Amino acid sequence: MAAKRRKLSNPLALAVLVTLCQGPMHPYEIAQTLRRQGKDTSTKINYGSLYTVVQNLEKHGFVEVADIERKGNRPERTVYGLTGAGREEMTEWLSELLARPVKEFPIFETALSLLGALHPDEAVTLLEERVKNLEVQAAGERGALEKLYESVPRLFLVEVEYQLHMTEAQTEWVRGLLKELREGSMLGVEGWRHFHETGEQPPEFT
Repeated sequence: MAAKRRKLSNPLALAVLVTLCQGPMHPYEIAQTLRRQGKDTSTKINYGSLYTVVQNLEKHGFVEVADIERKGNRPERTVYGLTGAGREEMTEWLSELLARPVKEFPIFETALSLLGALHPDEAVTLLEERVKNLEVQAAGERGALEKLYESVPRLFLVEVEYQLHMTEAQTEWVRGLLKELREGSMLGVEGWRHFHETGEQPPEFT
C-alpha cells in the first residue's frame, strides 16, 4: 500500500505537532523545548525554518492561534495550539513512519557506490580513517547516553540508542570491508587495482 501523500513532508513539522501535544507554545518556546528534550540530535532545527513550518501548519489547519502574549515592551508573541486535525495528522504520520521502511539516501552510501573511482590502497587508507572517526563518535554517543540515563526516561532516548547502534554497526561493517580489501579476497579487487595502475578496463567491468 502506497504511503499517503501529505500536505507537509518536513520532519520538523511532525516534531512541532508532537511538541504541541504538551500544550500551546510560541515558536521560540517550541524550538527551546525541542532542544531541551534532545530532539535536535534527530531533527534539524533552525529558527527561520521553524517559523515557516508553523505558518504552514496553520495554513493547513493543523495548528491555530491560542493566544497573543504581550509582556512589557517586548514584541508580541503568537502562541499556537494543536487542532483536532493536527492531532489526527500527527498520529497518522508518526504511525506511518514507524511501520513502513522507506528508501533513504545516506551520503556515505553514495560515497560507497563511487568507491571504484579511487585506487584500492587509497580507499583502504580513507576507510581506516573513517573507522577511527566512528570509534570516537561511538565513544562520545555512549558517554552522552549513559549520562542521559541518569535523568531522562529511556522512552525519550530510544532515538539516541538507535544512533549509537547504527554507528557501531557501521564501524563493524567497515572493518569487515577493510579486511577483505587488505587480503585481496573481495571479488573484483584485482581488476579494480589493475585499472588504476594500467588504465585498462577489465573485461568483467564492462
